[in-house]
Amino acid sequence: MLMKVVSSRLSPAILPISLSFSRLLSVKYSPQRLTLFFSISSRASSASVESKSRVRVVSVVEKDTKNILACPICYNSLAALNIHPHGSVEAPAYGTELHCRTCKKSYSANETHLDLAVSSGIKHYTEPLPLSIELFRNPLVSFLYERGWRQNFMWGGFPGPEKEFEMAKEYLNNVLGGNIIDASCGSGMFSRLFAKSEHFAMVFALDYSENMLRQCYEFLKQEASLTIKKKLVLARADIARLPFLSGSVDAVHAGAALHCWPSPSSAVAEISRVLRPGGVFVATTFIYDGLFRFVPFLKDIRQEVMRYSGSHMFLCERELEDLCKSCGLVGFTCVRNGLFIMLSATKPSKIIAPSYKEL
Repeated sequence: MLMKVVSSRLSPAILPISLSFSRLLSVKYSPQRLTLFFSISSRASSASVESKSRVRVVSVVEKDTKNILACPICYNSLAALNIHPHGSVEAPAYGTELHCRTCKKSYSANETHLDLAVSSGIKHYTEPLPLSIELFRNPLVSFLYERGWRQNFMWGGFPGPEKEFEMAKEYLNNVLGGNIIDASCGSGMFSRLFAKSEHFAMVFALDYSENMLRQCYEFLKQEASLTIKKKLVLARADIARLPFLSGSVDAVHAGAALHCWPSPSSAVAEISRVLRPGGVFVATTFIYDGLFRFVPFLKDIRQEVMRYSGSHMFLCERELEDLCKSCGLVGFTCVRNGLFIMLSATKPSKIIAPSYKEL
């Protein structure tokens, strides 16, 4: 049985390329969109661009719009500290923070990603996490994920990242041009595909694992296109406490991740919260119906597996449909191939009040 966790993934190795906060620029995007993206800065000589370039985290804020990034504790907007009169953020990455004016919590950036998890900055408090989360925080597992691990999913009917990406685009037609979260992004294979497609203004690659985000950063450095780097934001975040304002995101994608979340209902409810009306949720996962449905006591066994591993076993399509519906999503649809299932659901565009007779 294949079990996978995508709530987390980063190795403690020190990168030769550092991240620094640069200018606060005004960019024309659609309303209510703050973007933080990677850009390549080069020095005078064109011959030394590759060797001396630095990947910088750049804050982009459109005038008269709100920052869609939010504190994962109170869900109020985050503001950048150390903003100078001329619009530049001069502090280095390690010294630059996003600050919540409501709960006074600060979130910092390191050389590879923003840390927007509730646990950001914790020094002494620790809590046990499910095996499904800790597995992909391991540096070796994170390194192997896109170098053979993910390819093994084909035995279960997964058609492969490129084909899965094309399938997902069909569900996302109505939100093209908006922003998208690649939840539990792992090493960022889908994040890069979304950015390369140029169908989205911004791609937020989120994962709980620092090591997976570091792998994502390493793959991103190998990309030749500056456009891809500009469109991608790497951030550590908890799927059950997404650092976005309610109703601010156009789409959420979760590739081979749903079964790895300790509480799929909490995660999908949080996804529903951040989606704007008409926003789309697309996910792939394993579904163990067929012969597995007739195994005696399988549901009891599933409870024990979930208790110790933190992974979830879905046994029928109706279970996934109920999950989406209970979290406020409608229009459930799916496609199947063996154990592989791709599902989609939408945030209602309008809230229909019950009629007097229904009351």
